[in-house]
Amino acid sequence: MTDVVDSGQAIEDDEVEFTTRIGPGSSLARGASPIALAAAGALAACSGGGGGGAPITSAPSPTPSPTPTPAPITAQQASRFLQQATFGATKADIAQVQALGFDGWISDQANRPRTAHWDWLVTNGYAVAANMNNATGFDNTVWRQIISEPGQLRQRVGMALAEIMVVGIDGIDLQWRQFAAAAWLDVLLDNALGNFRTLMERITFNAAMASFLTFLNNRRANAATGSVPDENYARELMQLFTIGVNRLNNDGTLQLSGGQPIETYTQSDVSQLARVFTGLVLDSTDNTTPDRLRRPLAVNASRHETEASTFLGVTVPAGTETVAAVRIALDAIFAHPNVPPFVSKQLIQRLVTSNPTPAYVGRVAAVFADNGAGVRGDLRAVVRAILLDNEARADTGVSATNGGKLREPVIRFTNWARAFEASSTGGLWLIGDTSSSTNRLAQSFGRSPSVFNFFRPGYTPPNTAIANASLVAPEFQITNELSVVAYLNYMQSVIQNGAGSGNDVRANYTALISLANDSGALVDEVNLLLAAGQIGAANVAAIRAAVDSISASTSAGQANRVYTAILLTMASPEYITQR
Repeated sequence: MTDVVDSGQAIEDDEVEFTTRIGPGSSLARGASPIALAAAGALAACSGGGGGGAPITSAPSPTPSPTPTPAPITAQQASRFLQQATFGATKADIAQVQALGFDGWISDQANRPRTAHWDWLVTNGYAVAANMNNATGFDNTVWRQIISEPGQLRQRVGMALAEIMVVGIDGIDLQWRQFAAAAWLDVLLDNALGNFRTLMERITFNAAMASFLTFLNNRRANAATGSVPDENYARELMQLFTIGVNRLNNDGTLQLSGGQPIETYTQSDVSQLARVFTGLVLDSTDNTTPDRLRRPLAVNASRHETEASTFLGVTVPAGTETVAAVRIALDAIFAHPNVPPFVSKQLIQRLVTSNPTPAYVGRVAAVFADNGAGVRGDLRAVVRAILLDNEARADTGVSATNGGKLREPVIRFTNWARAFEASSTGGLWLIGDTSSSTNRLAQSFGRSPSVFNFFRPGYTPPNTAIANASLVAPEFQITNELSVVAYLNYMQSVIQNGAGSGNDVRANYTALISLANDSGALVDEVNLLLAAGQIGAANVAAIRAAVDSISASTSAGQANRVYTAILLTMASPEYITQR
């Protein structure tokens, strides 16, 4: 084996049918779940002269108007920004945004270092034979990074990308699955603020992705047996990762012909592209350690298609060796006009709002196409454009009836953990898998059940105000009666006792305990940290009343006041809906 490569819209498909839906007869659709439906309603709704020998006279130059001094960033504005750009606001983060400004904070974050998932697993002793056939350690390193790493912008963008270029650890058919999934996440995080074309290539040569989408050991066609190359990756690379199924205008709206959407690619394009991804194998047969899963895939030339392949109007010439063929294919896809609006819209949905206007998508897509210096696919510039756009930053967005998004359950959990300085008593972050919809969060980062993520970007809960307003609400695909109750029960226990085995991950409520005697100050502080001060007056009054009903005469009473303020804030529709 040779030629190791350098390491350095709505989605609809007949292949997958999600069963977690809000049906027309459900109590949630009828209005029996005030938290979810309140969130749904919030979502729905100079010149000079002279010459000729005449004396030259000059009019006095006008005094230039001073450049207006930008208004100081309020704590609420900083917290709102951090809800979009991180896994949760802290007091220190709010102060830093106020000091640096939004743009300055982004620049500072882009240069923050991180500890690679792979390195943490090795350092903490997970690379032992006992873990060869399980996923032990994966959840630990995921929670550790998204809660505690200082480079929060990279972490949040990494999760957004992980929900586009999806791998679910339970679908990896390899030993040392925790390491394979860790290497996939490291690729996403290493390139989260880099170039999208580089990310495309490194994901293509990633072992976890190759296993999850079944192109590992893919073979060229065999006329004698009738076998053809596996088409899974070729299809999802186009459909889900890069260009989507229908042609788009630059602003993300559909191109139409005779009133109907125009397909982006055909089945022939899929079949021809699949020929390119043949001959890719693990770069070693040594399975005694997980090391080969971190390295890019290698090439087995005997398995690679040698005939020409034509797709999307591009031809890979016959006899092109594997790595070169893959790069020709990726270049062709990267150059497709759908890529800027398709990727930009999904990143906006994951960070800011489920229903960005076409103008918002168009502005961000223009930056994706050209960052101002002639570079296509500059993700740092794209993320900056998303977060600094007027639709993200204008205060009017807080009250827009079609703005915002339902907070993902994982994000809600990390909001709590970061706001109140949660830490792991043993350093191993023993929170575990939180994907149960009956007693946990109905979502766990890195554990998607399919390549379609936990929810589709174009999902609309049927028979709701959201559907009636022709809006989408992706996160509602994992929202139902069970998951709403499970979330509240789980968070009640977590807030009071801590999370994980032995309640390993616990918050530090010292600052809040000092406010426990003053319900107004306590509720306002929780409101700022978790909801950017967006909890309305009526619900603030209701939360204060609940807090005031608890005596503050004992330390236990003061603690219960804190727990109550946090839980009721996290149950309020103004919090559930990120604005």
